[in-house]
Amino acid sequence: MKRPVALLFFAAFSAAALVPAAADPVQFRLLSNYSRATFKTDAPLETIVGNSVAGGLSGTLTMDPAKPQSAVGSVRVDMSTVKTGIDKRDADMLDPRFLDVAASEANKFVTFEVKSVEIAGALEPGKAMPARVSGILTIKQKPVSVVAQALVTWVKLGPEHAEAQKRFGFTPDNIKVRAKLATTFTDHGMQVPQLLFLKVSNEIQLETDLTFVRQ
Repeated sequence: MKRPVALLFFAAFSAAALVPAAADPVQFRLLSNYSRATFKTDAPLETIVGNSVAGGLSGTLTMDPAKPQSAVGSVRVDMSTVKTGIDKRDADMLDPRFLDVAASEANKFVTFEVKSVEIAGALEPGKAMPARVSGILTIKQKPVSVVAQALVTWVKLGPEHAEAQKRFGFTPDNIKVRAKLATTFTDHGMQVPQLLFLKVSNEIQLETDLTFVRQ
């Protein structure tokens, strides 16, 4: 092989070796004990905040960290586990004016299904990447198209973290997703709540802090 041709071949081989091989999508599951969902809505005299409790969330995510734009998945919140700090108000959320869980068991679940992800590029371990996540938010079995603003972080754990993995359920590959989105009571066929003679805001702000672990 002549020297110029050999050099060209070597350069092409070296460049190819620097390009990561395409990876298959990885299956992740939601680690409920280290995930939470929160809703907020404004009332004239307070901001009502509801928080999920451990075990109240479930979900799956399929993602190739080298190509997060192709991610798909869903998250489900059991609203009967969400607490606002007032037991009567928690019970009222489930009554016929709002979620109406007596009419259907499915009404107590809020779900978000990922449809598309806009993100600048591949995930890098330890780096939070801003993303725009489009999906379907379903409350009281009424789906609405929404867009969430998110931060996605690929958290890799090495052998030195073996104890944490064993004790808490983490894996060598974990995905952290913090997201915010908005909807309204009326979009999902619910009445706008009223406290005495004062109506609560129709708008609902939703926030999530989710940890997914490799299956």
